[in-house]
Amino acid sequence: MYSSVVHLARANPFNAPHLQLVHDGLAGPRSDPAGPPGPPRRSRNLAAAAVEEYSCEYGSAKFYALCGFGGVLSCGLTHTAVVPLDLVKCRMQVDPQKYKSIFNGFSVTLKEDGFRGLAKGWAPTFIGYSLQGLCKFGFYEVFKVLYSNMLGEENAYLWRTSLYLAASASAEFFADIALAPMEAAKVRIQTQPGYANTLRDAAPKMYKEEGLKAFYKGVAPLWMRQIPYTMMKFACFERTVEALYKFVVPKPRSECSKPEQLVVTFVAGYIGVWKGLFARIIMIGTLTALQWFIYDSVKVYFRLPRPPPPEMPESLKKKLGYTQ
Repeated sequence: MYSSVVHLARANPFNAPHLQLVHDGLAGPRSDPAGPPGPPRRSRNLAAAAVEEYSCEYGSAKFYALCGFGGVLSCGLTHTAVVPLDLVKCRMQVDPQKYKSIFNGFSVTLKEDGFRGLAKGWAPTFIGYSLQGLCKFGFYEVFKVLYSNMLGEENAYLWRTSLYLAASASAEFFADIALAPMEAAKVRIQTQPGYANTLRDAAPKMYKEEGLKAFYKGVAPLWMRQIPYTMMKFACFERTVEALYKFVVPKPRSECSKPEQLVVTFVAGYIGVWKGLFARIIMIGTLTALQWFIYDSVKVYFRLPRPPPPEMPESLKKKLGYTQ
């Protein structure tokens, strides 16, 4: 039993660099240097592809701008699509006596407001989550490159999970500041009957009553809720993609077609959040998988550089004695 626990701990993709190297079979000198060599591993070389394959350079202003646009579509469209479910969920939290369950909440809302009532709050949802997606995905790419350069190639590989966590937390900090005003208006529209029916009515009324404070007093709870979730979302996705290409997909990503790569993206997005109650798995899992699918589709459509899963730098292999 103890040995199986140790094996699981070492196989965990979120463990410390040394244990990860042991799991990869790369820590310490080889016990049988004269043994048969394994299959050659492809080195990670971002400049290997032909220049004409990509529409811009990795890490350029255009690259970040298009990544931000991908985030706009990714978050804006998916969150707007589930506005009816979000409306009922918010009303259940505010008035559980009236809205006793999801199905009862839909029934009461349809009876009182009709089908149009289920769309209340769609405008602040679309605007707010589009802005959040712009910052979440756009700044994630910015901070990932920034922190990678600060750490250096070897440490960026060894501590890549921590790198993903730090980059996503930094991005979500700014994303929630962008989301907060529209989220505040959305909640008032959806949960306070008679307050306002549209964003055009709600925003001026909120500013008149409380000033700018009305739009940002909910930013701290947003940080507490969204930053841990986003850290897990991005780190799990990155490591799941890496694991899928390493253990499941029978060929390197460079040899996969674009549709095959997008399927891996969708599956990785779903697996990354597979934990919790069944309803949450369906809603959040599908939502997250669709967000990654849309985001990666934008990258494919605009021919943006998409670096392959990380591999050990040649300099680190030499230090560990794997290459001469």
